[in-house]
Amino acid sequence: MKTESTEQEYQHHLSHHHHMRVQWEEFFKSDDQTKIKDATLIEKSSIISRVGMMMLSCGTGAWRVRDAMDTMSRTLDLTCSADIGLITITCTYFDVDNQSYSQSLSLPTTGVNMAKLNELEKFVRQFEAGEGDFEIREVKKRLGEIEHMKGRYPLWGSSLAAALACGGFIFLLGGGIPEVICAFIGAGCGQFARGSLGKKKITVAATTAVGVAAACLAYYLAFMACHLLFGWGMQHMYGYIGAMLFVIPGFPFITSGLDMAKLDMRSGLERLCYALMIILIATGTGWVTAIVLNIHPGDMPKLGLSTAALTAYRMLASFCGVFGFSLMFNSHRRMAAAAGVVGAIADTLRLSLVDFGHWSAPLAAFLAALLAGLMASYVREKVGYPRIALTVPSIVIMVPGLYMYRGIFLLAVTHVGSGSTWLAEALMLVMSLPAGLLTARILTDKKWRKVD
Repeated sequence: MKTESTEQEYQHHLSHHHHMRVQWEEFFKSDDQTKIKDATLIEKSSIISRVGMMMLSCGTGAWRVRDAMDTMSRTLDLTCSADIGLITITCTYFDVDNQSYSQSLSLPTTGVNMAKLNELEKFVRQFEAGEGDFEIREVKKRLGEIEHMKGRYPLWGSSLAAALACGGFIFLLGGGIPEVICAFIGAGCGQFARGSLGKKKITVAATTAVGVAAACLAYYLAFMACHLLFGWGMQHMYGYIGAMLFVIPGFPFITSGLDMAKLDMRSGLERLCYALMIILIATGTGWVTAIVLNIHPGDMPKLGLSTAALTAYRMLASFCGVFGFSLMFNSHRRMAAAAGVVGAIADTLRLSLVDFGHWSAPLAAFLAALLAGLMASYVREKVGYPRIALTVPSIVIMVPGLYMYRGIFLLAVTHVGSGSTWLAEALMLVMSLPAGLLTARILTDKKWRKVD
């Protein structure tokens, strides 16, 4: 029978958030010295579900989350059936005594954290290798440490990473020194504005819009200052598109295609809708800002570099772009450098096939993504980094953000024919990228390529 004091203590532990946080500690009634394999069904289930939700919060796809939950369930002699979305998991656990326990869990938002994902994958491998022979207190302590891992980089650090990524990105789109400098400044300011609002728990729609607007405005001010001081030509203004490319939703875009390929349609479609929402907000905000500032997209001046020099600079820019995106995704520097090497080789191949070999852009994108996937699988076997931490940053640099923005801009000013052409080209490229990764995954991952 509950006394008044115990009732007040129970109420004190209830979450006051709109998405009420699960008080995982309250699931455990066994002593902390109890082995996990000897715990109750509810206690075992809570551990597995907690790991699944933590992995989902890192931005990985449904297949990887389910695989981790299945691995831990088998280790604890349970059967797990899970339905996974973008921010939700509904799961039921069955034990050998014909008992079952169901949970429906939800995250308040989604994000990307590759360092945390790497630690979670290590934990799952250690849990499997130890056959669940860990005390409850050991598991709770380790999961608590991983869950409360802070971002590896402060806001100014992630802003510099965004600046580096977009500086490399705009060069790959044809920009020169003026565009690279202004995109560097614009993206850094935009990410700082977005991150500042994110720390205050502002909704993703608002943080994206403010970040893009700040990036475009910072590019404009930086360019106009250099135009007055150094006489830069107005044609360099067209590079303002590069300043907003740090908001490209690479993880949900790529994982949506992979999830749908595995018939995780709920997760795939939710991720795709989330990515499209971010793109529409970003391109719409960019269009409004461009109208206010009286600027518009156009063709940037030719660089006039030799084939060898252009290829070398593209490889450097690709490395910088992928390295910057990886740091934004909270990868540690060695992981980011590995992704940078993968992206530099794959993206330089793509651009060379298009410009020098006159290949179709979607086919070149497919082959580049395939190569990135194959190299990522090799690195994973040698080093153990999560495959997604290597593939997605190297593919983000290939996402046609310029095409998407120009398409939306032209449609907004009722140039329907030209706008539709740009969007159609963007669609073909976007479809090619996950297709390449999918092919690489089928070729290199025996477990993933099977239905069961």
